[in-house]
Amino acid sequence: MTSLDPAASPATLDRIRRHLVGLNMPRALEVIEHILRRIERGEISALEAIDTLLGEELTLREGRRVRSALKMGRLINIKTLSGFDFSFQPSLDRDRIMALAQLDFVDRHEAVHFLGQPGCGKTHLALALGVEAVKSGRSVYFATLADIVSSLAKAEREGTLRERLRFLCRPQLLIVDEIGYLPVISGGGNLFFQLVNARYERGAMILTSNRGFAEWGDVFGGTVVATALLDRLLHHAVVVQIEGASYRLRRHADLIPDNTRNRPINTSQPQPRRRGRPPKMTSTQTDTDL
Repeated sequence: MTSLDPAASPATLDRIRRHLVGLNMPRALEVIEHILRRIERGEISALEAIDTLLGEELTLREGRRVRSALKMGRLINIKTLSGFDFSFQPSLDRDRIMALAQLDFVDRHEAVHFLGQPGCGKTHLALALGVEAVKSGRSVYFATLADIVSSLAKAEREGTLRERLRFLCRPQLLIVDEIGYLPVISGGGNLFFQLVNARYERGAMILTSNRGFAEWGDVFGGTVVATALLDRLLHHAVVVQIEGASYRLRRHADLIPDNTRNRPINTSQPQPRRRGRPPKMTSTQTDTDL
């Protein structure tokens, strides 16, 4: 190899390459000759060359970190906010969603609820915010409600419930998808309550549901457990209701029966039954301001 810099002998270049190998800097090793040629042509200074070399390596490592964190958090189906069609869902306040992407709700250990009919973009937005959290260095875990309850029930049978709850409390952001899509197994509501209670004011959550809060008694097997869940999940909460139609079915909207389109989501809370008394609504303050 011809010397690209009078001050850089072949022996020196070989030593630099060995150093890069020893430091496990494959990207820097890959671009070192290109950077030296840019120095030779006077395109960059020595200081800029060092900055470029380290920047290339850092970019590679950050990409690896993000990919690993996405995999560990089960964020396999990658979604982004830039890929969300806000024009199709005019009920959504784009600025409000972008404010959520600043992730202050994660630091404040709040819960974000995305409510709406199937296909309106709830899971897309939840995943996109999860991706933003991973990029920022925060830990994230994604699962459907059915998967979470199933794993908790299995742990309870095996005597490892405490360890499973501890595992699900570790991520700074827990995303619980598809609340209301499938019936919760017997005792599942109580198990999920234990998780919510363990994370309450300690970790942030994003929850997506096609059922209004008043229907959570049906989802979780009773108004008592549903009310207890909502007492914690709505204390420090941001509720985003999406009133639009299914994006997936946009080309076949004429095939959907009229009585199933845009069914409004009821965000009121379930009314627990009390003996000898009429049902009474429990008042829970919900902070929807960012």
